[in-house]
Amino acid sequence: MNHRLPAPATTSVLLLALALLGAGCTGGVEGTPGAAGVRDPYFPGLGNGGYDVTHYGLELDVDPAANRLRGTATITARATQDLSAFHLDLAGLDVEGATVEGRRASVNRAGKELTIRPGAAVEDRLRKGRTFTTVVRYSGSPQALTDADGGKEGWLRTADGAVALGEPSGSMAWFPGNHHPSDKAAYDIEVTVPEKLKAVSNGELVSRRTTGGRTAYRWRTREPMASYLATVAVGRFATQESVTPDGIRLFTAVDPESAAASKDVLDEIPAVLKWSAQKFGPYPFTSAGAIVERKDDSTYALETQNRPVFPGPPDTGLLVHELAHQWFGNSVTPATWRDLWLNEGFATYAEWLWAADHDDVPVQESFDEAYESDANWAFPPADPPGPADLFEPPVYGRSAMVVHRIRLAMDDDAAFFALVKGWTKAHRHGNASTADFTAYVEEETGQDLTELWDAWLYGESRPPEEG
Repeated sequence: MNHRLPAPATTSVLLLALALLGAGCTGGVEGTPGAAGVRDPYFPGLGNGGYDVTHYGLELDVDPAANRLRGTATITARATQDLSAFHLDLAGLDVEGATVEGRRASVNRAGKELTIRPGAAVEDRLRKGRTFTTVVRYSGSPQALTDADGGKEGWLRTADGAVALGEPSGSMAWFPGNHHPSDKAAYDIEVTVPEKLKAVSNGELVSRRTTGGRTAYRWRTREPMASYLATVAVGRFATQESVTPDGIRLFTAVDPESAAASKDVLDEIPAVLKWSAQKFGPYPFTSAGAIVERKDDSTYALETQNRPVFPGPPDTGLLVHELAHQWFGNSVTPATWRDLWLNEGFATYAEWLWAADHDDVPVQESFDEAYESDANWAFPPADPPGPADLFEPPVYGRSAMVVHRIRLAMDDDAAFFALVKGWTKAHRHGNASTADFTAYVEEETGQDLTELWDAWLYGESRPPEEG
């Protein structure tokens, strides 16, 4: 966020006049600017206030060899206040122009914040409750961003293409938007690449056309998706399409170097989805699959919606984890980044459940192993010290222990899994916070679980295992 001292009155008047001229209008829009951040506990400048995006239409032309991207983002949003201006998050790329409702708007840039100021001719469309469309044209060399923990996200170049990974804020490296998990939207993503390459994204492939040596792939995601779960992968992929017995459309894209080693695990996707649905409730999307890159293309897997990305061949445990995220994180998305433990705790617990059902490793044994690991007790999973700690062991292992402690407190497996299915149903395609979850569990169980939350979710020290 950029703080500036107010300019002298005469200068302000001149700047306002220039802005209005730049917007092609003769008056200003009444209302107030939307906030430049949503005050997330760990990323206060991430996201934007004053509007809710309902749909992104992204048209991307990618030249991987030169690492150049030219894009047009068509953003449909509903105003949640009377807006005079609003913000978009975008890192690194050059903005060539913007329109609101087809009329030219002025664009001001301060770091990763774009301020869009429409003209008075469209002010009625930016009233609270009304829907408006913004088009941003941009281009440049998309870059990788460095996380607080030193990891890389954003636009990662690969041996013959690129892959976009967005958690927690990397999506701003390749398209402008409201990049906070609390604002979910539907997506249409068209990616044009050299004919010898393929472009893979979220959802379902609805068209493919080749003209002049370049192929455009159009992908559609109808269900709401947080921007950190959006992806584009460009490469020499071997692709396969099929449909599960339950009618879920599968699409896998595998780098040829990883294909042979990945085949057996990827063949398990239908079985893992069926098993997961038995544990967590109906699969929340119409498509699924995977993207498998080369081993060193990234240092981590990510649960990108419908189609998790894996660096090199995944093992079954990792596949189970990332597919469990389709329920926990992708459909039921955290309200803030402080609520990330809800994603990782359930996905890790899914691994424990799979090991119990398929590898004869009791869940209690997995719990005991996690309990004995000092790394899991560095901090409370629901209150990491800072953004650099969001992906550390307590958010995974200790969070899974919280889930298991709930199961033990209920002392009824059938009731426990009914509780889990109720949770994924109640917040399907929405957002939920830690407070939402603890209140839900107590209401459904009829128990006061304050001691459990205090000891296992928020406690600073390791509680007695039998406590």
